[in-house]
Amino acid sequence: MKKIIFVALLTLATMTMTAQETKRRSLLPQQLNKLMLTESMITRFYVDSVDEAKMVEAGVKAMLKQLDPHSTYSDPKETKSIMEAMQGNFDGIGIQFNIVDDTLLVIQPTANGPSEKLGVLAGDRIISVNDTTIAGVKMDRYDIMRRLRGKKGTKVHIEVVRRGVNRVIPFDIIRDKISTSTIDAAYMLDKKRGYIRISSFGQKTHEEFVAKLDSLQKEGMNSLVLDLRSNGGGLLQAAVDIANEFLNKTELITYTQGRVFPRYDYLAKGGGHFTKGRVVVLIDENTASAAEILAGAIQDWDRGIVIGRRSFGKGLVQRPLDLPDGSMIRLTIARYYTPSGRNIQKPYGDSIPYRDDLMQRYNKGEMTNADSIHFPDSLKVYTKRLQRPVYGGGGIMPDYFVSLDTTKYTKYHRELARKGSIIQATLKYLDAKRVDMKKSYPTFEEYKKNFNVDEELLAIMQKEAEKDSVKATDDSEYKKSLPRINRQMKALLARDLWDMNEFYQIFNEDDEAVTKAMELIKERDTDALLMRKKK
Repeated sequence: MKKIIFVALLTLATMTMTAQETKRRSLLPQQLNKLMLTESMITRFYVDSVDEAKMVEAGVKAMLKQLDPHSTYSDPKETKSIMEAMQGNFDGIGIQFNIVDDTLLVIQPTANGPSEKLGVLAGDRIISVNDTTIAGVKMDRYDIMRRLRGKKGTKVHIEVVRRGVNRVIPFDIIRDKISTSTIDAAYMLDKKRGYIRISSFGQKTHEEFVAKLDSLQKEGMNSLVLDLRSNGGGLLQAAVDIANEFLNKTELITYTQGRVFPRYDYLAKGGGHFTKGRVVVLIDENTASAAEILAGAIQDWDRGIVIGRRSFGKGLVQRPLDLPDGSMIRLTIARYYTPSGRNIQKPYGDSIPYRDDLMQRYNKGEMTNADSIHFPDSLKVYTKRLQRPVYGGGGIMPDYFVSLDTTKYTKYHRELARKGSIIQATLKYLDAKRVDMKKSYPTFEEYKKNFNVDEELLAIMQKEAEKDSVKATDDSEYKKSLPRINRQMKALLARDLWDMNEFYQIFNEDDEAVTKAMELIKERDTDALLMRKKK
């Protein structure tokens, strides 16, 4: 273990050595030897036995903590999960599931996946995996996933309980490659305006985005609402590739620059699929990193209108560095800049509560009032085409502000959502009525038009609320909460009957940002709208 850590640290410390740092090379063996001696002394002489592996991991984390909030360490298990999310696939049996009353409930088998091909159905309950009981034992979600996933070509034996079948149904499933999508939704808002929501940026995001874009264009789309809200980022190249779809050849998308790494420009290659149509980008306080690169490029070139609330403010570039035991360090190596030259990384350091920043924004009124947000003139730069003022130093400020409606959800509704009562209610309702629902609403269009939340579903929700000790303060709070709760439950049922695409088609119907986007996108002159905001 000591030798592995020594080699890993030495490799990491020397891989980016420059000529100016040569004089410091002689210090490396001395400093690394100090670390090894300290670890050795602790393990040999400390009063109690110690876990060496755990202690070394704590040391690595402590070193990274001295740097910035985004230089991080992940253990082998965490690293595997991160890489699967980035790659857009994993090996498994191909099901979407949730846990209901300590039992795994299949929400949907993946289309053309190994489970669907063998006949596993939505609504099935998996009670055992490879002769290990997983139902009613309060097994951790990760432990269940670990048992279901495995290398492609390996076999897993599961046993299923199905409503209406008076026996346990066994399945021997051969694991296969399962694809995951980073495009949550893509649909037409009306005959000419389309909507695409990107949840994160992975290896397949650009490919998926172009396919969805082309599909909507074939339906007649000439304007696009691009939803990047709650998109925490991901691969820089994926965001750059998508920005290329909107910009003209040689237009700067972003550039990166660090102490060791010289400036590198990412330029549009030309040939984009949507260089002429109108664009509105939705952002919020959870839009970060690669999502900010994309929003910033569109804003800086005056290519479209950015609406919502100030984005998170992450302008640091991380490089993944693999360690021999399968763990990984994500080390900040550069800053990235928007085309106008602004770095949007918000401040950090010992005196700044970085993790509490969003709560501070809320307390200052920034979430509800744009006038509460102030940028120093020293951070002012100008957009590339219309020369509008924009600011660095802490996220992307939208062209049009959409307030966080603090009155939108009652305390009762927030508690129901926080404790999962609404989700559990819809899962139980659909489990009992899935066959009837499919017969009554064979298409999503019929469901969207005709389904309404009934008293039976509300009764189940209230029962779940009682179990979770959630209660409305009075009848008026309950009645005020109902319209939002009903829409959320209708959207959740649509998700479980179809997919996330259908969820957002219902959920977005009364979304303030989407409504504002539709209002602005119908204006004839984008430049006039942008110049209206010029100060």
